[in-house]
Amino acid sequence: MAFQHPSDASAATSFGALTTGNGNPIHNNQTSTTAGQTGPILIQDFHLIDKLAHFDRERIPERVVHAKGAGAHGYFEVTHDISHLTCAKFLSAVGKRTPVFTRFSTVGGEQGSADTARDPRGFAVKFYTEEGNWDMVGNNTPVFFIRDPLKFPDFIHTQKRNPQSHLPDADMFWDFLSLVPESIHQVTVLMSDRGIPDGYRHMNGYSGHTLALVSSDGSFRYARWHFKTNQGIKCLHAPEAAKLAGEDPNHATRDLFNAIEKGDHPSWNVYVQIVEQDQVGKLDFDIFDITKVLPHGDFPLIPVGKMTLNRNPENYFAEVEQSAFSPSHMVPGIAPTPDRMLQGRLFSYPDTHRHRLGPNYLQIPINAPKSGVNNHQRDGFMTINGNGGSRPNYEPNSFGGPYQSNKVGATHPVGMAVSGSIGNYDYKLSDVDFRQAGALFNLMDDGQKNRLASNIADGLSGAKMFIQKRQLAIFNRVDKDYGARVEAELRKRGSNI
Repeated sequence: MAFQHPSDASAATSFGALTTGNGNPIHNNQTSTTAGQTGPILIQDFHLIDKLAHFDRERIPERVVHAKGAGAHGYFEVTHDISHLTCAKFLSAVGKRTPVFTRFSTVGGEQGSADTARDPRGFAVKFYTEEGNWDMVGNNTPVFFIRDPLKFPDFIHTQKRNPQSHLPDADMFWDFLSLVPESIHQVTVLMSDRGIPDGYRHMNGYSGHTLALVSSDGSFRYARWHFKTNQGIKCLHAPEAAKLAGEDPNHATRDLFNAIEKGDHPSWNVYVQIVEQDQVGKLDFDIFDITKVLPHGDFPLIPVGKMTLNRNPENYFAEVEQSAFSPSHMVPGIAPTPDRMLQGRLFSYPDTHRHRLGPNYLQIPINAPKSGVNNHQRDGFMTINGNGGSRPNYEPNSFGGPYQSNKVGATHPVGMAVSGSIGNYDYKLSDVDFRQAGALFNLMDDGQKNRLASNIADGLSGAKMFIQKRQLAIFNRVDKDYGARVEAELRKRGSNI
């Protein structure tokens, strides 16, 4: 189904055709340019690159997203052998330990915002392996609002302040979500009882994206990563969260720091879900669509290891604020897939780090791989690693400089075929896009369903009537009872819907 621009009579007056920064009219602002329906995205998509690059530079020096966070050091220990699934050395033997640094964060808020906001939580883990750093950059929810990176700057803008009033704006938030029905799964998670974790220790972490696990022979299968808290899931209801926002807006940061300081070290058991190549085409949804989960009944959790955080930072700015995570920081044995959102993040995250911390952000100690770096990158702001000394700064060379390994398949899987004509391919909206949100809704008991509807109405009631109606139609498509409960809560708040 091709994207239809909203035609509501109350929509704002048109300001003319959308263009790129150099004035080129944009024919499609909803989907990236891909090679075939399943991608990957092409770097020739100037509009995507221009849009993401500009977005990455909109805030100085605060992070554009995940601005407020807390972090801690620890280790990951392999508890189960999965060496038959991947050649990653840090996963090669039971009992093997790898140092890690983990940063938790809220997503939309500024540095001074409350830890108890209803917001997804960032869950990023830097593994300092002997083959370089692997960054598992995920959230505390297994799905996300959108599935194409071209929409990401627009989505985040709706989480920020109105450009005129400089205030949070219910119209912005719900207008976007009601025009992007794929968001309904994440909206249901966010507005549920799990929408506000009670501190960072009491939540799970998920890769969200489907990654590839690569064996030494170059064969591969697909995987999603899960970090299950050993402290138990613990969440806040809206009144508790609002109270804490006023009394202790740093509740989650304080809880994590104090727990580690007194020796109560939080931990997470780590699992993967595995999808073999021949299973992909047999599913009724795209496993590279981050708005979908892999059902545990079909793809059970396979235990891998345990992450424990046991040391607080010595200096917040040096270690937490300057930490930089990116899905593109991979090691042999772990590789990207055609997931469109992942493809966009592979570019966008390092790009924003280069803007925020400089081109040599990987030389900052918290980001520097413990395995060492050996390349021909030179110069730039804040070069602190000796700059290669007198060695050649080019390759190939005849004077002993570092050279390529020629180890085929170690970094990228062999045989991951891509094909198709270049184009901007829309996702076809179907019942599949509402089914998982409906399944989640029907797992809830009556009280949970009522609180979900109440949480939604608290925000949605502040939006214009035509936006309320459009969003309500999405809830009804998920489940009639879902829509009826939200409508009843809206009426309680004075809506004439």
